[in-house]
Amino acid sequence: MRDATEVFSEWAGKGKDEGMERGHAASVNEMLNLAFATNNLSKKPFSAIDIGCGNGGVVRKLQEMDNCQFAQGVDGSISMIEKARTIDSEGNYSVAKLPQWRPNNPVDFIHSMEFLYYLHDPISMLKIIHDEWLTSGGVFVAGIDHYVENTDSLQWPAALDVHMTTLSQQQWHEAMENAGFTDITITKTGVKDGFIGTLTMIGVKL
Repeated sequence: MRDATEVFSEWAGKGKDEGMERGHAASVNEMLNLAFATNNLSKKPFSAIDIGCGNGGVVRKLQEMDNCQFAQGVDGSISMIEKARTIDSEGNYSVAKLPQWRPNNPVDFIHSMEFLYYLHDPISMLKIIHDEWLTSGGVFVAGIDHYVENTDSLQWPAALDVHMTTLSQQQWHEAMENAGFTDITITKTGVKDGFIGTLTMIGVKL
């Protein structure tokens, strides 16, 4: 099967990243609102990482927040990072192979949209994020559109010829618990006619 970063690099070259950003906007905005209402995150200075940042849309949103001290985007696609740096030349973006890459310092907030299921072992990645990427009291939010209950998404691995780890809502909840997260919320964002919604997971590191 093809590497997901190869597919995303092709999409960046074709401008599909812009369509992805627009398509995910409703879910991402809801995710951010929910996350920043968690553990008083909106009321204190924070540092942040967006995993699978694409063209940097979420990083730019975070940088616009008054209490954001530092925001970094990480993506495995060189083309996506090049596009992010073109749009936001002052931003902090890294090409990274995950789960091997690590941030220089733990951060207070981590966002991820449409990343986890491309890993062969996303459950281990959740543990790494909890243990090594987040500060104490830090908040993690992740959104995924490919999961068991979203039956329309089950054909995506074959259609794209890309590996996707397919888990149910309950399995993701258990994975968050096993990774050590507390105050876990599992909900749907971006729900609209014809779309069951983005499965959204929020957790706090004590």
